[in-house]
Amino acid sequence: MSIEILKRAPDELELAAKRTKQDLALATTTDNTLPPRTSDLTAPIMHLTGHAAEVFCCKFGPYGDILASAGFDRQIFLWNVFGECENIACLPGHTGSISQICFTKDGTHLVSASTDKSMAMWDLEAGVRVRRFKGHQSFVNSCDVSDNPTMICSGSDDGTVRLWDSRRRHCVKTLNSKYQVTAVCFNEKADNIMSGGIDNHIKMWDLKHGEVSLEMKGHCDTVTCLSLSPDGNFVLSNSMDNTVRMWDVRPFAPANRCLKAFVGAQHNFEKNLIRCCWSPQGTKIVSGSSDRMVYVWDTSSRKLLYKLPGHTGTVNDVDCHPTQPILMTASSDKSIYMGELK
Repeated sequence: MSIEILKRAPDELELAAKRTKQDLALATTTDNTLPPRTSDLTAPIMHLTGHAAEVFCCKFGPYGDILASAGFDRQIFLWNVFGECENIACLPGHTGSISQICFTKDGTHLVSASTDKSMAMWDLEAGVRVRRFKGHQSFVNSCDVSDNPTMICSGSDDGTVRLWDSRRRHCVKTLNSKYQVTAVCFNEKADNIMSGGIDNHIKMWDLKHGEVSLEMKGHCDTVTCLSLSPDGNFVLSNSMDNTVRMWDVRPFAPANRCLKAFVGAQHNFEKNLIRCCWSPQGTKIVSGSSDRMVYVWDTSSRKLLYKLPGHTGTVNDVDCHPTQPILMTASSDKSIYMGELK
């Protein structure tokens, strides 16, 4: 494992190289060119390496002190967020690549979805797998954990959305879709599950009746991610049609539930399940992209605030720190970046 601390941008280094010794001496006494720090990271940008293959997912813990990452190397890495960002644990066990990870609300457990057709729940204090959920007949692409930490949902290439109780080994409910499911998430009350797939539509499943209660249309290609807003009123979707859309999922909302579309983030021939997320206050929207950039928009104006470089491969997943202005990104270049925003 290695952590690279990036304190100065390349342009700053090039400018410093062109200055004379006298200029540099004056600069050290009179100039203060470094912007003010906004987080408790050791440096404004931290680069975490150690994965042996593409990193498909990353997630901050609910208290912001640890983060988890996973991908094609079939292992989950746990890292400290602050200090030297040490790798504190490695959780092997899956026999296929890991497509998504989620912390429980209390931060004691982690749930992972894998292409080995299973999901797993991990005890983070003991560093061991405490439950394996089997039942899907194909790759498990997505998972989510409700605020009630016992309830878990999953979506798979077998065309089903499944509801699980962490206290039981077998699934509680199976919801059959006609097409492969690539993204799932709970609504705020966890009485509905939203799913997206290769049919380009977002479905809301009523868990009480086991049927689709709402279908939202607008995307023109596969939905790769669903993310519920912090207030529970909206859901964010990413799609291979190169748009990120914001939908109103409140009861009795107008028929046209697609409120906004954010453009810029790209998908390519790799067909990775690129993900997006909200900032903790819901004021910003972040997405990965196949052009190796990270896109950050203002939620209300749709203005592109940042287009962040650094990765040398597709940016597959993004996440915002729960309490500080820190953005994390995971990429096919086998690495993770953490950087502070203004």
